[in-house]
Amino acid sequence: MKRFFIVLTYLFIGYTVFAQTDSAYVREHYEKIEKQITMRDGIKLFTAIYVPKDKSKKYPILLNRTPYTVAPYGSNQYKTSLGNFPEMMYEGFIFVYQDVRGKWMSEGDFDDLRPQITHKTKKDTDESTDAFDTIDWLVKNVPNNNGRVGMYGVSYPGFYAAAALVNAHAALKAVSPQAPAIDWFTGDDFHRNGALFVMDAFRFMSTFGVNRPVPITPDKGPKALKLPVRDGYQFYLNHTLKDLKQTYFGDNIRFWNNLFIHPDRDSYWKNRVILPYLKQVKPAVLVVGGFFDAEDVYGTFAAYRTLRDQNPATPCFFAVGPWFHGGWVRSDGDFFGDMSFGRKTALDYRQNFELPFFKYYLKEEGSLDMAKVNVFFSGSNEWHKFEVWPPDNMGKRKLYFHANGKLSFDKPVEEEGADEYLSDPNKPIPFQEGVIENRKAEYMVADQRFVGNRPDVMVYQTEILTEDVTLAGPLSANLKVSITGTDADFVVKLIDVLPENEPKPMHVAKSTVMGGYQMLIRGDIFRGKYRNSFEYPKAFVPNEIEEVKFQIPDIGHTFKKGHRIMVQVQSTWFPLADRNPQKFMNIYEALKEDFKKEKHSLYRNIKNASYIELPVLN
Repeated sequence: MKRFFIVLTYLFIGYTVFAQTDSAYVREHYEKIEKQITMRDGIKLFTAIYVPKDKSKKYPILLNRTPYTVAPYGSNQYKTSLGNFPEMMYEGFIFVYQDVRGKWMSEGDFDDLRPQITHKTKKDTDESTDAFDTIDWLVKNVPNNNGRVGMYGVSYPGFYAAAALVNAHAALKAVSPQAPAIDWFTGDDFHRNGALFVMDAFRFMSTFGVNRPVPITPDKGPKALKLPVRDGYQFYLNHTLKDLKQTYFGDNIRFWNNLFIHPDRDSYWKNRVILPYLKQVKPAVLVVGGFFDAEDVYGTFAAYRTLRDQNPATPCFFAVGPWFHGGWVRSDGDFFGDMSFGRKTALDYRQNFELPFFKYYLKEEGSLDMAKVNVFFSGSNEWHKFEVWPPDNMGKRKLYFHANGKLSFDKPVEEEGADEYLSDPNKPIPFQEGVIENRKAEYMVADQRFVGNRPDVMVYQTEILTEDVTLAGPLSANLKVSITGTDADFVVKLIDVLPENEPKPMHVAKSTVMGGYQMLIRGDIFRGKYRNSFEYPKAFVPNEIEEVKFQIPDIGHTFKKGHRIMVQVQSTWFPLADRNPQKFMNIYEALKEDFKKEKHSLYRNIKNASYIELPVLN
């Protein structure tokens, strides 16, 4: 269980864990200073500062604000590596790490994705003012700085980096929000289109969400929750959301309390979205993320589009590749799961994008010759450069469902036609093969053959492709459905079916059969009652045909000639997402007897055609 907590924490952290195991280089080349920096309201934030011992020149500051601890604590205790990745510490920066308000050794109260205050008094604070006040203190007090500051952060620290862009300090010249947590109801971390990602929310918040009344160090912090069984599928099946809260949390976890108070996307969730405030941005920005990020792929693309559209004069760059959460700085990026990319894509990124970006804007060194948009496409395994994302030469094509599990760009011509399946929330479809002790990041590209024969999974696939099909941008699911209940979830998965003669990459286990492998490229879930509005859920009328339409996050992938495109549609994805009782109600209050099996019909005829709209690169 301890191993699970470490893995889960690793997925969300904004600091980096490297193979280097001692701090000899850092000790030899950097002096460490610890300070409590006072914010405008008097609250003090714990800050660790690493200043190069070489005083022959001035250095820019690289700031990382994090809720995941700036450990180790103590002026004689040094990190084993500095910066977002090891190469940074050899380049000459002043590295600063700060525990955000209300976390670890900083004072104050913590608030998840703390809302912005639009009309501030002199002492009103939010994450933007805390970043401003920190930067102001640093440039005035840290010795040998050159007056230029950069910020970066992965995941939650990516949110803090984005928040610093709002009314930014004049010294802040370059910011890189990486997989930033942007919208915790629509698409990041703990919700997808209204469905709770129960495994992540339960395990992560069991420690992260514990109230911290006074500053503490990690050794005195909350310990990992130990589940009574190792089979996560069975554990979550045995508990409703209400059971989980009452049995394990009570009223001690603020986040879980708010789930029950705010089941729909009301002002509580909307006020925690930073996007509307990202206007008149002055610093240069590099937004980064991974196509196979299980946590914040939504935030990556939402942040980029917002910054691009609301700040046309701001230098805004975008880099995205075939990476898991933080994989661009926490791996070589040459493979993920059973997918191989033919090169070390993460090294490409670090050497060609992030390091040059900060050196150019903070040290005024080198030239910045990267494109505005830099994307690595899986499948073809190629870097592409664009002026904008989605690319201007992207067109939309509809891939329709047909009888007998066929998938085609041709519209259906049948007058009638639907596929029916019985959805049973008490026998939900697993999202991951095998015993689900924890959620593996690799589920994002895993073989889907393990569920393809289930009667509650609708499978559609094309004929063998006669030419490459490259997708670049967001997908759109357009389903025509009827249900016998009053609510239902719909999961749509886009899959690359490999040919029977597919060679096995070197890193793949010998037992893995690559011929016919059904590689997940993108999957998403949508809670049906939100089909018209996330704020105002609406019940289905039993047996009445309705449209369920939703956008699925961007992909950059080439389906090669000789492959097939497959789409799977289902109504459970467990225990990744919580179960829908399939009746219109507040699911947080559902009891075990509320979960009922219902029949769902997926239509595929001339009047009611179901299809996936693809962003095809021309």
